[in-house]
Amino acid sequence: MKLREFAKQLGLSPTTVSRALSGYPEVSEATRARVASEARRLGYRPDINAVRLKTGRAGAIGVMMGRSGEIHFAEFVSGMAQRLETADTDILITPITAHNDDDEIQAYRRLVESRRVDAVIIHSPRPRDPRIEMLNSLGVPFLVHGRSETEHVHAWLDIDNEGAVRRSTEHLLDLGHRRIAMINGLRGKTYSIHREQGFRLAHQERGLTADPNLMVCDKFSDESGFRHARSFLERANAPTAIVAGSTMTALGVYRAVRSLGMTVGQDVSVIAHDDVFPYLTAENMVPSLSTTRSSMRAAGTRCAELTLQLIAGRAADEVHELWPVELILRESTAPPP
Repeated sequence: MKLREFAKQLGLSPTTVSRALSGYPEVSEATRARVASEARRLGYRPDINAVRLKTGRAGAIGVMMGRSGEIHFAEFVSGMAQRLETADTDILITPITAHNDDDEIQAYRRLVESRRVDAVIIHSPRPRDPRIEMLNSLGVPFLVHGRSETEHVHAWLDIDNEGAVRRSTEHLLDLGHRRIAMINGLRGKTYSIHREQGFRLAHQERGLTADPNLMVCDKFSDESGFRHARSFLERANAPTAIVAGSTMTALGVYRAVRSLGMTVGQDVSVIAHDDVFPYLTAENMVPSLSTTRSSMRAAGTRCAELTLQLIAGRAADEVHELWPVELILRESTAPPP
């Protein structure tokens, strides 16, 4: 089926159909969804080689995969795939083996200058992130999954990390906890900075001071959760509650609590940030885990949509989305013993 015939079936112009499939921002979301649905139903696919020859596009969005966070990355890419399957746009995944910032910057530069991608998505930025400055200088469309305090204009989508941990900590303080530990994400990342701010602000609002000896930064994993939680709980003046940076971290915290003959939700309260993994759900943990919820897969889908809009010409300073985070209380949080 050719474009003109497909457009006639929908009662739309060929130009509108083409723009809807390519993610142009001037096409309404309702029209874009209708065109995508009908394309799947009728089996329509544009001649991708002709489209790329006409537009000069590579037909791919580039993402870098580091040596940690594979589970979160897989969920994000799955979300991207949900949006891109009807956009005739591929995902080009490049592994990062860099050991310092300069090597990583060069990896991004090589990716862009290879002309294999039309845009790039950056993950886990830092304040004044050098990747943003470099991509700006190259003039390639890019989206930041997160935020960076920089003078360079950039499109971004982020969750309210400060608000998430602030609400988690306020909940524990309202229950009566006064010694609360936090196992944060990697040090220096913007999301970790914002989460620490939320943790401290929740204490300050009640005239309290967060104990720096009960705050650590590490990658999100079962191993790090176990190691840090066990260290906290073996102290003479142990915390009665722990804020975990992810569900994976919370798994390790649960193991540490049990290894010491204690019970989550009775001896120690635990609350975590939950990325809604299909194979690791907070409500199925024992006891069920209290969380601040956001979906990494949904973020991937939306980031892909916004990146298509940037490729189509939408201005970067128009793409700023901050997603609220939902607080869900379950059995793992209770008043201190």
